[in-house]
Amino acid sequence: MSVISHNETKNGPKKAEEKPSLYASHIKVYPQRIAGTFRRIKWLTLYTLLGLYYLVPWIRWDRGPGAPSQAVLIDMPARRAYFFGIEIWPQEVYYLAGILILGAIGLFLATGLAGRVWCGFTCPQTVWTDLFMWVERKIEGSRNKRMKLDAGPLTLEKAAKKISKHAAWIVISIITGGAWIFYYGDAPTMLKEMLTGQASQTVYGFLFLFTATTYLLAGWAREQVCTYMCPWPRFQSAMFDEDTLIVTYEAWRGEPRGKAKTDDKIGDCVDCNLCQNVCPTGVDIRKGSQLECIGCALCIDACNSVMTKLNRPLNLITYDSISNQNARQEGKPERIRLIRPRTVAYMALLTIVGGIMAYGLLERPRVEVNIQRDRSPLFVTLSNGDIRNGYTFKILNMLRRERTFNLTTEYVDNATMTVIGINGRDRKNVTLKVGPDTVGTYRVFVKAPPQSLKAESQNLEFVLRETGAQSHVEVDSTTKFYGPKK
Repeated sequence: MSVISHNETKNGPKKAEEKPSLYASHIKVYPQRIAGTFRRIKWLTLYTLLGLYYLVPWIRWDRGPGAPSQAVLIDMPARRAYFFGIEIWPQEVYYLAGILILGAIGLFLATGLAGRVWCGFTCPQTVWTDLFMWVERKIEGSRNKRMKLDAGPLTLEKAAKKISKHAAWIVISIITGGAWIFYYGDAPTMLKEMLTGQASQTVYGFLFLFTATTYLLAGWAREQVCTYMCPWPRFQSAMFDEDTLIVTYEAWRGEPRGKAKTDDKIGDCVDCNLCQNVCPTGVDIRKGSQLECIGCALCIDACNSVMTKLNRPLNLITYDSISNQNARQEGKPERIRLIRPRTVAYMALLTIVGGIMAYGLLERPRVEVNIQRDRSPLFVTLSNGDIRNGYTFKILNMLRRERTFNLTTEYVDNATMTVIGINGRDRKNVTLKVGPDTVGTYRVFVKAPPQSLKAESQNLEFVLRETGAQSHVEVDSTTKFYGPKK
């Protein structure tokens, strides 16, 4: 009787147990150039978005003397944001939150209607990667030439092409990083300072940061950003339904795939792999919807180009909904359902948030009041028995002209005011002036007889009314008036 040791099997020596690796080696993608409808849409989108990004900082907008003349500007030293005729102060940061909410809802709506249209056409990573790939093709050649170049030994020609490509990428990255900085300062002035070495270390630091990130993300990381770094692909499928337009492969038409022309049993797919070769992330759409697919639809252009040459029906790979694909398979009529419960909900949210934002921008008073009452002491008892409270009164004038306001108080009977530097005696109302585009700060003392207080503390309302203005502006601010215990 033979004995098999624990290190052997009936088929021979036992192999060492292999542990699965948590790291997958990167396989470089060499996207092939393709022409077609969706490629033209991507070029048009790229021209439009890059044009806007690079040119917007150079658009001028007259806001009057002393005001920046750049149409879109985030002025960090002055703590302002300008968007053409709209000026946002730090106190109005909720408008930025509103814009982010509008962007998020708009993205949900676009995804619900047309799938990953953001990822495939308008995402900055997609746009700049497309630009970098175009440069790569111009310098290193077609897909086959690039693969052959990378696989070959280092020669003078290879070194020259690689150096030229990376130099072009770095130039684009510098222009991209510089354009981003121009949004934070006067573009002509900053360009002159950057070119003459007079810009601050902060400016050069951010220029290096944005240049480096553009070069690395669009030149080296490419599709790995979409696959491993971006969180958006991981939850956007929750916004899909059977009527969402997505890039799909009609397996019922294409399978079984094959190259034989005389075999009637094969489907329309000739297994040319061109759909995979043109994909910027290297996805084979015939395997179904995948996280790596950014929905750019270049595989549709590739497949249609082959189907046209073979005189076969187009749109084997199509930008359509699952419900329409099933309808075609069953011979039923197709329909596009844009109005669905989720799209209606997204549009309703967009309308509500957009309406609130528009109303807030149109009706904002352009003046804000901030009151800080003295905490130590809470009150002072004067020699005649009257109670006095002190307040720091700040008026934020958001207009570029001097404004005059009338200040009064309510809720505390027989209350009078003294404002340091303006009036030396107690008054029922006080006139306050605030310079253009600034904050007026005043020390206000409110005095009232003890019998006016019904409790240890009670509400005190400051009423600020603008005088001499065509539009009526009134701001009510409530605080507390303290006195002795009752």
